[in-house]
Amino acid sequence: MSGDIQIPHPHNEPVSSFEPGSGPRSELKSELDEQSSTELEIPLIVGGQELKPGDLRDAVMPHDHGRILAKWHAAGRAETEAAIDAAREAHREWSQWSWEDRAGVFLKAAHLLSTTWRSTLNASTMLCQSKTAHQAEIDAACELIDFFRFNVHFADRIYRDQPLSVGEVRNRVEYRPLEGFVFAVTPFNFTAIAGNLPTAPAILGNTVVWKPARTAVCSGYYIMKLLQAAGLPPGVINFVPGKSPEIAEAALNHKDLAGIHFTGSTPVFQGMWRTVGTNIERYTSYPRLVGETGGKDFIVAHASADVDSLRTAIIRGGFEYQGQKCSAVSRVYVAESVWTKLRDDLLHEVSEIQMGDVADFRNFMGAVIDKRAFDKISGYIEQAKISPEADVLVGGETNDEQGFFIRPTVIESHNPRSVTMCEEIFGPVVTVYVYPDDQWSQTLELVDGTSPYALTGAVFAEDRSAVRDALKSLRYSAGNFYVNDKPTGAVVGQQPFGGSRASGTNDKAGSMMNLLRWTSARTIKENLGPPASYRYPFMDEA
Repeated sequence: MSGDIQIPHPHNEPVSSFEPGSGPRSELKSELDEQSSTELEIPLIVGGQELKPGDLRDAVMPHDHGRILAKWHAAGRAETEAAIDAAREAHREWSQWSWEDRAGVFLKAAHLLSTTWRSTLNASTMLCQSKTAHQAEIDAACELIDFFRFNVHFADRIYRDQPLSVGEVRNRVEYRPLEGFVFAVTPFNFTAIAGNLPTAPAILGNTVVWKPARTAVCSGYYIMKLLQAAGLPPGVINFVPGKSPEIAEAALNHKDLAGIHFTGSTPVFQGMWRTVGTNIERYTSYPRLVGETGGKDFIVAHASADVDSLRTAIIRGGFEYQGQKCSAVSRVYVAESVWTKLRDDLLHEVSEIQMGDVADFRNFMGAVIDKRAFDKISGYIEQAKISPEADVLVGGETNDEQGFFIRPTVIESHNPRSVTMCEEIFGPVVTVYVYPDDQWSQTLELVDGTSPYALTGAVFAEDRSAVRDALKSLRYSAGNFYVNDKPTGAVVGQQPFGGSRASGTNDKAGSMMNLLRWTSARTIKENLGPPASYRYPFMDEA
C-alpha cells in the first residue's frame, strides 16, 4: 500500500486549563459526579462481542478505596485463546483494508476524543488512577489524541518511502502488517500508553490481543468503546483484562504470536523475552519485541544551576502523579553551593503540597495506585528513617485508611549508592545526594554508573561547558535527556519517548521509529522489458 491521499498535518492537542467558570471544568465536574455514582459492569470485548465469564473483580478509587467504580470480568486462558482466534480472523479483512480507510478510523477517534469523549476519558482516568484534572488532561485526552493523529501521519510517511525505479524496471515496497497477532500489555499509569500500544500496530494493519493493567480496566474499557464508536471493526483489537499468568501463557506460546508491545516492569518484560526465546522454533516468524520498562530517573545540578527552576523541576518531576511516571525524578545530585540555597525553600514548598481526592481541584496529588504499591513505597521510606546513611527531610507520612496516601518525601542520602539512590521506587520519594562543587566530572561518572536503567535524565546548569560535559558523559544514561527542564512530560511528535539498558528497547513511542516495528516490508520488482536470452554481451567473439 502507498500513501496516496492527503493526511491532515498533525498538531499537538491544546491542553485545557480548567479555570474556574469555564465550560471544560463544569463538564468534567459533571462527568466525575456521574461516573463516581454509577457502578459499571465491564465485560471482555472479543471479536466485537461482550463476554462475561463471571470471574468478577472490583475496580476501586485509589484515593477512596471503599468506593467501587466497576465490577470487571477477568479473562483466563480460554477467553484469551478466543481473542487470538478473533484477531486471526479479523486479520484477513483488516490487513486488506485500504490505508485511507484504516487512517479514517483513528482520525475519527482523535476527533471524538477531542470533543464529545474528552470528559469521559478524563474523568475515568481521574477516578480509576487517581490523577488530578491536569494530569488526566495531558494524558488521557491530549497525549492519546496526539498518538492517534501523529501515528497516522508517521504511517503515511512510511508508506510514501519507495525505492528508485530505473529504466525498464519498476520497483516498489509493500508495507505489510506482521503475520499473526500482536500482544499488547499496558500499564496503569498512562491512559495514553494504554491506548497507544494496541492502536499503533493496528494502524499498520495488524490485529491485537490487548491486556490492560488490572488497576486501569475502567479507563481501558472507555478507550475500547471510543474505538468502536470511531468505526473499528470487530476483532481488530480484543480487550482481555484478567489473569496475567493465564493470558500470557496462551499468548506467548501461540505459534502466530507476531509481536509484543509492552510497557511495565523490567522483570516481567525480561521474563516474556525469555519465554519467546525458548519458543523461538514454534513461531511462524520471529516476534517483534518492543518494550518500555523501568527507570531510576535523575537530575544532576551543576554549581551554576538556577535554583528556582531546579526547585520547580524537582517538585513537578518528582511528585506530579505521585511519582508514578516511568520518567519521574527519583534521584537528584546537587552541588553543595546550590544545595545551601535550595534546601529550605524546597522543603517548605514540598511540605505545603496539598493531596487528597482528585475531584477537589485544589489538590496537587492524589493516592498511589493500590495497596501493593503503598506497602512497597512505605517500606522504602521506613528503611530510610532508620538508616544511618539517610535523613528524611520532609514527608514520610503514610495513611491507607481511606485511600493509599503517601506524603511527598525528600530524603538526603550520605551514600550515593544507597538503596533509595539505586532502586526503582515508583512513588513520591526523591532522594538527594549533595556533592562537592569541584567534583563535577566524578559526579557525572557516578550518575552514569549507579543505575541499570537509562530512561530519562536532566542537567541543570547555566554554564554551557557543564551542559556539554553532561551531554557527553551521560550519552547512554537516558533515552530522553533534558537541559534545564524536568525529565517528565515528553510530547508526541516533539520528544519521542523511550530508553535503553534495563529501561527497554528504545523504539520511541511518538515517532516513526515505533511504527516501523509493526510492518514487514516486501520488495516487488517488475521488469517491463525482461531479457529473452541468457547470454551476456561479454560472451560474444570480438
